[in-house]
Amino acid sequence: MIDPKIESAIEAALTAFSRYNSFDAAQLTLRFYDVFASDDDFLSKVNSLDAAFDDYPQLEILREIFFDLLMINFFSADVKKLEDDYLETKEWEEIEEETLDRGTELLNLLLYLNECEDEDIEPDLEDYLKEFLLVDEDEFQDEYRIYEPVIKNQILMESPVEEISRVAETLPDDSEIKEIFYPMMCFFQNLEASDEEKTMIAEYSLNKDFDMAVVEILINFK
Repeated sequence: MIDPKIESAIEAALTAFSRYNSFDAAQLTLRFYDVFASDDDFLSKVNSLDAAFDDYPQLEILREIFFDLLMINFFSADVKKLEDDYLETKEWEEIEEETLDRGTELLNLLLYLNECEDEDIEPDLEDYLKEFLLVDEDEFQDEYRIYEPVIKNQILMESPVEEISRVAETLPDDSEIKEIFYPMMCFFQNLEASDEEKTMIAEYSLNKDFDMAVVEILINFK
């Protein structure tokens, strides 16, 4: 099964990537649909996803964010076919352990957007940090450490995208949030970006094909 929001996000991401890259990733939309919609178990789907990226190394930069999408699709669509308590089983625990080093912080953001939809609330950066990630709580200091650049730069919500780009460029390479900092902040600043505003986001992006793919995932997923 494939969640309709994931389906839209995949198509939009590949189209955006193609717009800013010489490789036509949009031609692979149906291949990714097949991976996500497959009745295989989760790890088999991961193997199929990796095989697609292995076949097309031009797309390597999207591998881990597509893993995030695959995980979200599992939570929202695939898990409906399994026992109610599957996510508490030893089998799922082993899968989590095996995929511990996969994916990005985009996964948390997509989980948050799902929660916003369930509770009928508008996504908001402060809400994401304090109410979802609980960065102010002592027991969630790992989240605080990862998101510290975001926490300290919330003023960027009132700044032009040029300033978001400037700050993104200063983040250390080992920052776990560096990869998605720019598209995430641009998304929270403007949840309903017009085509003209997306063009502006792309203009100041340091990594246009990746950043615009992430922006389109977030907009379409929301």
